[in-house]
Amino acid sequence: MTETAAPPPANKRKPLLLILLLIFLSAGAGIAWHWLAVGQYRETTDNAYVGGNVVQITPRSAGTVVTIYADEMDPVRQGQPLVELEDAEARAALDQAKAELAEAVRQAAQLVAQSKQQRAVIELREKELALVRDTERRREALASQKLAPEEQAQQAKISADIAAANLEVARRELMTTQALIQQTPVARQPTVLHAEAQLRSAYLEWARTQIPAPVAGFVAKRSVQLGQRVEPGDALMALVPLDQLWVDANFKEDQLAHLRIGQPVKLTADLYGDDVVFHGKVQGIAMGTGSAFALLPAQNASGNWIKIVQRVPVRIALERDELTKHPLRLGLSMRVAVDIHEQNGAVLIASPLAQAPLITSVYDPADQGVDKMIDDIVRANSAVPKEVTR
Repeated sequence: MTETAAPPPANKRKPLLLILLLIFLSAGAGIAWHWLAVGQYRETTDNAYVGGNVVQITPRSAGTVVTIYADEMDPVRQGQPLVELEDAEARAALDQAKAELAEAVRQAAQLVAQSKQQRAVIELREKELALVRDTERRREALASQKLAPEEQAQQAKISADIAAANLEVARRELMTTQALIQQTPVARQPTVLHAEAQLRSAYLEWARTQIPAPVAGFVAKRSVQLGQRVEPGDALMALVPLDQLWVDANFKEDQLAHLRIGQPVKLTADLYGDDVVFHGKVQGIAMGTGSAFALLPAQNASGNWIKIVQRVPVRIALERDELTKHPLRLGLSMRVAVDIHEQNGAVLIASPLAQAPLITSVYDPADQGVDKMIDDIVRANSAVPKEVTR
C-alpha cells in the first residue's frame, strides 16, 4: 500500500488564511473608500458620441459645374472657393444691366440739362415779350393820335399775345421737366435707382457662380462632379469644422437627478485610449428622451407594455485646445464621467449660452464690389459736358 501525504500542520495553514483574509479586507476597504470618496460623486456612461456642425455646401443659383477646387478630406479656409459654375449667361446679363444703368443715368442727366435749357428759353421768351409789349404800346399811342394805321396796332397786339403764349408754353415745359426730376440728384432719380437694383441682382447672380467655404474645416461627403447641372439647394459637399465639436452623452433617466449645468467632465475616446483624457463641462440637458423625438415614437398605451429605462442626451462642451492637440471625428465613441460634487448649478439653461454666434462674412465682398461698380458707372455717365464756345 502507498502512503498518503500527511496534511500540513494546522499552525502552518492559519497564517496563509490570515494573509488571504487581510488581502480581501484591504481590497474591500479600498473599494469602499473609493466609492465613498469618488464613486458616489460620479455619473458615468459609455453611451456617448462626438457631435459637431456639418455645414452643407449648396448653390444659390442654377448652373453647370466647371471647376471643383476641393476634394474629400481636404482642409479649406473660410472664403476659399470650393466649386465654380459656368458664368457665360450671368456675365451677359451683368453687361446688359451695366448698359441699362448707363442709359438711365444719361437720361436723368439729360433731364437736368434740359431743365437748364428751358430756363434759358424762358429768359429769352420774357425778353421777347417785353420787346413786343413795348412795340405794342408805341403803336397804340401812334394809332390813337392818327399817326399810324390801326392795322399796325392790331398786329403789334397779336404779336404780344403770341409772345405771351410762347412764354407760358416754355414755363409749362419747365414745370413738366421739374416734375420728373423733383430737384433730385441724378444718382437718386427713380429710373437710376431701378437700374441700380437690376444691376445688383445681375451682379449677385454672377458672383454666385463661385461657391465659397462659409467656414474653415475639412471636406466631407463630396458628391458634386464636373459637368453636373446643379440647382439651388442641391447638396454638393459638406464641411466639418473640427474645432466646433461636442459630445452627446446619453444618460439613463435615474442618473439625471444630480446632473447640473457647468459640472466638470472627464472623457476618453476609443481612438486614443485611456492615456488621453479630454476635459469639458455639462452644457445642457435635452428637453426629452431620445425615443420622444424619434421618427416613430413608442406607443406605450398598448396592453403589452414593458418598462424600458429611457436615456436623455446631455450636451458636453469640450476644450478647443485639447481638440487641436488631439483631433476627434464625428460619431466617435466616448466614455464620460461627470463629477457631481457641485450641486449649485441649474438644471435648465436660464439664458442663451455666452458664446460667439455662428456667423460668416464670406458673402460681404460681393456687395462692396457692386457698390464700386455702380459708383463708377454713375460718375462716368452723369458728367455734364463742357459748354461749346465760339
